[in-house]
Amino acid sequence: MESQAIENYAAIGNMRSLALVSKEGSIDFFCFPDFDSASIFGSLLDAEDGGHFCIRAMLQGENTKQIYLPNTNVLLTRLLSDEGIAELTDFMPVVPDDGIDQIVRMVKAINGEITFQMECFPRFDYARASHTTERVKAGKSMIFRPQHETVAPMLLQSSLAMQIKDNGAFAEFTLKPGETAFFVFSSRGPGAEIQEGELDQLLQSTVDYWRHWMSQSTYTGRWREMVNRSALLLKLLTSQKHGSLVAAPTFGLPERIGGERNWDYRYTWLRDSSFCLYAFMRLGFTDEAERFRLWLHERLNSEGKTGPLQVLYALDGRQEIPEQELAHLRGYRDSKPVRIGNAAYKQLQLDVYGEMFDAIYLSAKYGDSLSHQGWLALKRTLEWLEKNWKQPDDGIWEVRGARKHFLHSRLMCWVAFDRAIRLGDKRSLEGPFDWIRATRDAIMHDIYANFWNEKLGSFVQYEGGETLDAAVLLMPLMRFISPTDPQWLSTLEAVERELVVDTLVSRYRSDERLDGLAGGEGSFTACSFWYIECLARAHRVDKARLLFEKILGYANHVGLYAEELGRNGQHLGNFPQALTHLALISAATCLDRTLSGTQQKEWG
Repeated sequence: MESQAIENYAAIGNMRSLALVSKEGSIDFFCFPDFDSASIFGSLLDAEDGGHFCIRAMLQGENTKQIYLPNTNVLLTRLLSDEGIAELTDFMPVVPDDGIDQIVRMVKAINGEITFQMECFPRFDYARASHTTERVKAGKSMIFRPQHETVAPMLLQSSLAMQIKDNGAFAEFTLKPGETAFFVFSSRGPGAEIQEGELDQLLQSTVDYWRHWMSQSTYTGRWREMVNRSALLLKLLTSQKHGSLVAAPTFGLPERIGGERNWDYRYTWLRDSSFCLYAFMRLGFTDEAERFRLWLHERLNSEGKTGPLQVLYALDGRQEIPEQELAHLRGYRDSKPVRIGNAAYKQLQLDVYGEMFDAIYLSAKYGDSLSHQGWLALKRTLEWLEKNWKQPDDGIWEVRGARKHFLHSRLMCWVAFDRAIRLGDKRSLEGPFDWIRATRDAIMHDIYANFWNEKLGSFVQYEGGETLDAAVLLMPLMRFISPTDPQWLSTLEAVERELVVDTLVSRYRSDERLDGLAGGEGSFTACSFWYIECLARAHRVDKARLLFEKILGYANHVGLYAEELGRNGQHLGNFPQALTHLALISAATCLDRTLSGTQQKEWG
């Protein structure tokens, strides 16, 4: 039995955890109670033993269609056949943090008399913990009790009687046209089952929540449906409790089928979250931007492994995220090892300082001013960076080979000092600023002197190298260089020659000596959107629009993207990926303003 294709899934969630639902009606990934908790359903990573929660219609020649209700994260799966039509509604209610999480599944026969099968086979603690199954209330409730005392029991409640099968729950039932059945998988205790009459109210309140949230968007431009879907996903990936953002809700999904590039992305990268703050502000969601800004300021008061900040944190700001391998799991289509945790938290990635300063600058520019104590904390960070910006590091792509002097890291160090100067100018913050300006200018000189390759006519990936890196596309987006500067246009042409195929952009040419890992990977979708934005800013608007609308065609059936695209267009890497959707929003808003003739000067 093989795992479903990554792109065959949609996401439902409540900003505490998230579940992936396949087009066939199976929940094959779900971690509980938090994004970074152990999995309960994980058949996406092990189709036999990972656990799943499936509702299928027993129809001949079945075809399926899956959509979100407009401007919500409520999912509708239609099961279509000559024998009839069935409809499955999946959602996670968004409620105050009362400690109860629920997956609600409502199935209805639209046309025809349809027989269904339901299987709920949880596998606790990444399928490492055994459990017992208890049938109560005449089979309308099932209690799954893990043997490990630190793992909470779960309750499955239904409008129908269920049976125990393979230590899980099973039901076969027939619905006539207009009849419905429901299943609720939750952290409620026995005796606290949800009342049947509450379900319609829960559904309506969840729809109302998402539509009210979406109504705050100020974006009225082109491609609104894709921009809105990206915003709804980013909200799903934002912790309701902490205000931080997970890079993706999954772990172990490969960047190459059968390869070893299988990482855990259920944590908060400063880079992704800083870009997210920009996206939320761009669309008018100021509350989310402010909550992340407060979370970010808390990180300034803790020392990381390699400096004042570290690359990634747990959602609650925890710094230790040890990496381990789950050898008992088969891996997505035999892609091993399956890793949880992420050793990149120990890496030195100097670019995070630039991303953090850019986020704080934007927050102060468009929102509340910076506090005096906050500014002093930022100055202490700059004092450390002044002494350390010349260090080699592990870079934006978190290579596991030898450290190098990466261009992107150097660029973002420049951004840190540049944004500090702008903050001081706009908010009349306490100086002196001479040393900040001097360091900024020294970094700029270093980039032009040591990262420009005359033979290639391009800025290169690292000092002394002759390879290109798609992260160079951020140079004009970060306002380091004019998007029409001859050196930049020459670099853009080099990127197009080496890394671009139509609208697909590779991060870099995989080299085991550089990244310490065997095998290649797919094209990196966020880089495609960076490339398109660079084209728009360089006045190549017609090409930018064409490529943008082509890359939109690589989204899955509900408008979501994984991290990468394979040679055949398959989705690869963790899914859905925040950075991809952030880059989509940035490219869409830039291109829309350019096409409308309202492109703003944003150098201030």
